[in-house]
Amino acid sequence: MGRKSVETLVGVFVLLGMLGLLFLAVKAANLSSFGGGDTYTLVAYFDNIGGLKVRAPVRSAGVTVGRVSAITLDAKRYQGAVRIEIDRGVQFPSDSSARILTSGLLGDQYVGIEPGAQEKNFAPGDEIRQTQSAVVLENLISQFLFSKAADAGTPAATGASGTKK
Repeated sequence: MGRKSVETLVGVFVLLGMLGLLFLAVKAANLSSFGGGDTYTLVAYFDNIGGLKVRAPVRSAGVTVGRVSAITLDAKRYQGAVRIEIDRGVQFPSDSSARILTSGLLGDQYVGIEPGAQEKNFAPGDEIRQTQSAVVLENLISQFLFSKAADAGTPAATGASGTKK
């Protein structure tokens, strides 16, 4: 094998390695759809978006059907306005609901869409009216602690003579 062919093989190997790294970087950055494809836009308003980020997946029945394209604060409602891009091939009934969910216990957040029963589907630019905000772990912990503190101070926690059981 000549020196020229070895150098060519090494060059091809390095090029394939660089393409593999580029592929992994695109997957890790959640940029798998550069062009965006054929989509339509819906808007949902939430009291609390938690840790939801732009480009977070939009899922229905566990299947990714779109992406979050923008998150802003609506100055009139004082709610988080989440703009989502849904694949044109997926149509949802106009009474569908959206929730902010978490992958696993402490995973990334995403928008979950639960299909409704209406025959009429969402049109591009429509608002998803039925929404449920993100569950914030800190709020759950504080509610639990406050309820336990309230239980410790109630008469049910003490005996008839006023001493603790």
